[in-house]
Amino acid sequence: MFDKVTITYRGAKYEIGRGRDFYGVWAIGGLRSQPLQWWPETSEGWSAAWTRFTEVEAPGAITPVGRRTPPIASSPVFSGRVQAGESAVGRDSGPAPAGPATAVLDDRAGAAGSFAPGPPFAQGGDPLGPRTAPFSDSRTGKVGAALLAVGVALGIAGLFPAYLAGQSLSQQPAQLVPHAIYLAVWAASTVLILLGGARLRLGALLSAGFSIVTFGLFFTDAGTAIAAGAHTGGWGLWLSLLGWLACTAGTALVFLLRTGGAEQTSDAPGRLGRRGFLSRPRGAELGPVVMLVLAGLGVAAAFAPSWDSYTLHTAAGQSQSLTAGNAFSNPGLVIAGDVAVMVALAAVVIVAALWRPIHHGALLLAGAIIPMAAQAISALVQAGEATPSTQFGISPAVAKQIGLTIGSGVTPAFWIYCGFLVALIVSCAWMLFTPREAAGTPRGAFGPVLGPASSGADAYPWNPAAPDAGQQSSVRPAAASDASGDLDDNEAERGMVPGFEPPTS
Repeated sequence: MFDKVTITYRGAKYEIGRGRDFYGVWAIGGLRSQPLQWWPETSEGWSAAWTRFTEVEAPGAITPVGRRTPPIASSPVFSGRVQAGESAVGRDSGPAPAGPATAVLDDRAGAAGSFAPGPPFAQGGDPLGPRTAPFSDSRTGKVGAALLAVGVALGIAGLFPAYLAGQSLSQQPAQLVPHAIYLAVWAASTVLILLGGARLRLGALLSAGFSIVTFGLFFTDAGTAIAAGAHTGGWGLWLSLLGWLACTAGTALVFLLRTGGAEQTSDAPGRLGRRGFLSRPRGAELGPVVMLVLAGLGVAAAFAPSWDSYTLHTAAGQSQSLTAGNAFSNPGLVIAGDVAVMVALAAVVIVAALWRPIHHGALLLAGAIIPMAAQAISALVQAGEATPSTQFGISPAVAKQIGLTIGSGVTPAFWIYCGFLVALIVSCAWMLFTPREAAGTPRGAFGPVLGPASSGADAYPWNPAAPDAGQQSSVRPAAASDASGDLDDNEAERGMVPGFEPPTS
């Protein structure tokens, strides 16, 4: 993982600190890339991490690491074991309420028990920069959503005036269908962003992948108009281009937003949409990720050949077969747009394959897949339409005189494209529905996709290698199918997971 680990407290056997977007507990001397357990980087996550740390570590052995870490003595009381009313996440009280980053318990706890030190780097000592966002973040998200809404409105307006060669998109079903899909995706992203919290990040990822890939498609249309003379491009084209620009600007604004402790969702207070990070695939992930990247490259490569096939028959029995749509048989600007589509798709697929949490990478990938699927649908719609003879430079009068009939279809290259596209969709589904523990993704950090986040006290599963004989008493085998299936009620309430228990004394 491309994480920088910073340890803040160390005991006799274990240490606690922060990686990138998570808090974790490590064994002293062990690999920093493999925490024993990890939690989301929230106040509740720190509470659960500290509680677990004090459960497995010897009382009185914990010392701060680094000059900026407050000493344990700054807490009124310190206890090495969890007792009723003592931990930041009590046995009977459920997860601690979201509060300021510098305190885990609110004033109601008072002197009744101890509390953990505040999350590290809460006062600006974070070497990677501040980890929380101001209240203006919610306003920034609304501005981004407003830009997206303006872009959708411009796109709808662009469906009716002349687009290219005097024809509007509404008059051309093969062109109307993909543009309607574009607007629907941007509208869905707008709704997700307005819902806030984790959904804001999901909406931004979906729209980001979508806007990146559609840039080349809109550039191709603009290049067609410029190559044929600017007069061939109507108001529909320019309104649609302005709509793409507004949607992309809104997406970039929200995507770069660093959500933090100030923004909350109504159904999950304190649960936020946080930035992802890139991680090398390991173990069982490696095979599916390689297949995903190969499928993406296959879709990009198969986008270039001709898709459209035509067969011309005359009354005299003569026939001729033609193909059209090769990306490299167009004017230079159109070629540049098609190449931009292929490069953007390949880049987004690779980034999505490495994105963590993996479920968020699936949303980024879905944004790239949808416009490519829209292109396939458009080709099928066009194949089912009647083809005018003027497309081949034959006037209607001549076509009638020679008894010309034109049959249209698609080439084998199109079906190869569809095969790679289906493989890419299956890979996206794998990313979306694969168990979080199997993909190395925090189980409790974000909750179900498009749903409320789970408890901040949920620990991240750890599947250790087989222990030595002398360590058998300290390790419980992980469940084969359900990461929490072998926990009793008390353990589940404390955020414990299979695979890691404190050593017995």
